[in-house]
Amino acid sequence: MSALPVEMKAMVLTGVKEINLQTVPIPRPGPEDVLCRVKAVAICGTDPHIIEGAHQGRWPKAYPFIPGHEWAGEVVAAGEKAARFGWKAGDRVAGTSHAGCGFCRMCTTGRYNMCENYGREDLGHRQYGHYTNGAYAEYVVHSMKSVHKIPDSISFNEGALVDTTSIALHSIKRGHVQPGDTVAIFGPGPMGLLAVQCAYAVGAGRVLLVGAGERLAKGAQYHAELVDYKDRDPVQAVLEATGGRGVDVTVDCACTVETMVQSVQVTRKGGTVVFTGVPLQPVQLPMQKIVLEEMDIFGVRANRGTCEESIPLIANGKIDVKSLITHEFPLEEFPRAYEVFTKRIDGALKVILHP
Repeated sequence: MSALPVEMKAMVLTGVKEINLQTVPIPRPGPEDVLCRVKAVAICGTDPHIIEGAHQGRWPKAYPFIPGHEWAGEVVAAGEKAARFGWKAGDRVAGTSHAGCGFCRMCTTGRYNMCENYGREDLGHRQYGHYTNGAYAEYVVHSMKSVHKIPDSISFNEGALVDTTSIALHSIKRGHVQPGDTVAIFGPGPMGLLAVQCAYAVGAGRVLLVGAGERLAKGAQYHAELVDYKDRDPVQAVLEATGGRGVDVTVDCACTVETMVQSVQVTRKGGTVVFTGVPLQPVQLPMQKIVLEEMDIFGVRANRGTCEESIPLIANGKIDVKSLITHEFPLEEFPRAYEVFTKRIDGALKVILHP
């Protein structure tokens, strides 16, 4: 570790919508941490909300702050305890955002993404790129609980999408998708397109994808049945496609006021609805249908333990993340990369930065 340079380049958020390339000290790992050289980091749909102040005071808690939580790279140094667990320089890894305290009821039952000590860094909790400094930088420090080894067959670009894939897989698992099920996915963005693939990976018989435009058209590449809400009422279309019965499981990756209601409306009696994403407005769900038809409703917050399940699926080609990467930029060109991502220029889906 002593041979490392002392400074690095990083995109530093100093206020609402104020993010600039700066030279900052390279962080040093604690006993349970690893220091990694970031090879690729993806812009996540949550990042614009953080940069533009939608969750100010929570994500981030304060400024200055380094965002970024979808990344892959190489370990360059390991803390004393992490080294005893076998982490070493040269390990190829993908990062995820959550590190639970490890001791509360949620953590000990495996639901560390719901850690009861959220936000308490003094008790060991971290959420990288949200309120703990993240990976829009040349180097990043993570708890060894928040990195996962990736094989040589997975590129660093693909590794940067392990976290996104894991959230999509967690969403499908929360919905208890069974072999042969008919599944509806709302929102053909990167998360929705990955959810389509994850549904098929666990055995879904049919997947209907609801959306519009180029992103919806891309769903055909993953064998989704396309429902364009601009052409016709999506609820009517899904019900007709299922003989009036509705789908077994719906996963809403858009989480708008309209799609959250529609997700309930297209789901059969006794079916399951999963909401992936943070709705930014209050939503009035059709509670009579939910109650009288005994529907199960699940929320999704990041993922718990599904990175290690997603990595083999990416490695063996069951899930194709490479086809979602549409643009790549050096870290120094972050303003252009951010514009391309947020304005969906040239069909942008996943935009990768190379520090």
